[in-house]
Amino acid sequence: MLGQRSPQRGFFDADVQYLDRVGRSSFYGFVSQHRGELFRDEDFAAFYAAQRGRPSVPPSLLATALLLQTYDGVSDEEARDRAAFDLRWKVALGVAVEEQPFAKSTLQEFRAQLVLHEQQRVLFQASLELAKRRGWFRGRKLQVAVDTTNILGRGAVKDTYNLLADGIVQVLRALAAQGGAGVAACAERLRLERYVAPQSLKGQAAVAWEDPAAQRRFLQGVVADAERVLEQVRQARSRWEEGSAQDLALREAAGLLSRLLLQDLERREDGPALREGGASDRVVSVHDPEMRHGRKSKAKRFNGHKAQVAVDTDTQLVTAVAVLAGNAPDHEQALAVVEATERATGGVVETTMGDCAYGDGETRAVFAAAGRRLVAKVPALSNQERFPKSRFVLDLAAGTCTCPAGQVTRDLRLRGQDGQAGGVFQFAAAVCAACPLRSACVRGQGGRTVQLHPQEALLQQARQLQASPEFAEYRRRRQTVEHRIARLVQLGLRQARYVGRVKTLFQLAMAAAVANLVRLSRLGTAPVD
Repeated sequence: MLGQRSPQRGFFDADVQYLDRVGRSSFYGFVSQHRGELFRDEDFAAFYAAQRGRPSVPPSLLATALLLQTYDGVSDEEARDRAAFDLRWKVALGVAVEEQPFAKSTLQEFRAQLVLHEQQRVLFQASLELAKRRGWFRGRKLQVAVDTTNILGRGAVKDTYNLLADGIVQVLRALAAQGGAGVAACAERLRLERYVAPQSLKGQAAVAWEDPAAQRRFLQGVVADAERVLEQVRQARSRWEEGSAQDLALREAAGLLSRLLLQDLERREDGPALREGGASDRVVSVHDPEMRHGRKSKAKRFNGHKAQVAVDTDTQLVTAVAVLAGNAPDHEQALAVVEATERATGGVVETTMGDCAYGDGETRAVFAAAGRRLVAKVPALSNQERFPKSRFVLDLAAGTCTCPAGQVTRDLRLRGQDGQAGGVFQFAAAVCAACPLRSACVRGQGGRTVQLHPQEALLQQARQLQASPEFAEYRRRRQTVEHRIARLVQLGLRQARYVGRVKTLFQLAMAAAVANLVRLSRLGTAPVD
């Protein structure tokens, strides 16, 4: 049953006695003074039975504890201890000095309820509601910057051999649960003991790894075991009604193992072999199947997820967050976080700013179709030391292309219906053959060609803005999101605390909520117009 805090404060409550000692301007003091605005017990009533059971620990207290836990970067056990013994926490929570307000399991169950009810962002939204009440989004249009940063996944990343071994173990666990036996007994019955041994599969294998033929034989044995255990699943599923809990558990485990076999192997006449090159959406961890190989640059690779963040550049408040797959392009949910910003703040986003990862033609077209302004640097063009496309003057209205030597062509060959797939300008071979700049412009014997992007007009507008003095202000504003991301990383975002993107979204939203509250404690109240 929902437990609620009394509106009356006790004389012996820590915030009554020690708020000034802890510091009203500290994060703990700020939370103490505003926790009643941030969280109300009735906001979490859906998590609790209406009449049955004893009153719970007030959820507003647990929500405040989650903020403090994120701010201090401590475990659930340490959070429980600090709530019981740390005066700063007691002041922020508003509990009596001698009180031990919650158990570790209580905090864990409350967090699980937030995730189960898809309320990962509710505490983050509370920070934006406080900003709205203080007037920070009133009377102006928003200038928002967006960017991503990598989050290292929680699951163990392994090579193909050990990844397949982990997949087999997952299936064995599902079969063991159905049969009422232990995993070791199930593995012994199926002659798969080596997969549940304390040592890793490769670690215990006596294989001459420098011998390709020996590697191949070992791999074929693992694949044979995987196919044998999948056959056991097919037989076990026939005993359960389709769609039952038992059937779903078996199907999930077998589906993951089947995917591992497909992504890493290729079938040859002489048996399975490792696939050359990785699959585009490769599962890298059985323990967290949502992790992906990702990269933030050519040199910076990671295994995990991406955090998508939107920031109001005037207040430096985080206005929207999302978690993407690690291999997703940075711009994947760019428009979605802008729309989420408007819903969360009640304001209107006038301009969205991003780095060159958001500067492709497709993203610009999406924003243009939605009637929104996107400012992002156009990716640089190169042409193997010859004149790039940017050295040519394209007049789309007149249908002309002028080269660096001043030659003009009207030979435009469109692709797709009405040029929806772009096109190409073609200079005559005779014109290029007589040009003194030919060696710096043309390869081969023909005339120079210039590709026309399907969103060429939008890209030209972006390049014009990029070359203007006005662009310097957008570049300065865009850096705000990088500063906020750095703050989120300080709050522990670089390493996922949980498995899966749903729970990682909770971690991201909590870090954003704390970053916003720290920022609000320094901003004060918005000036009145």
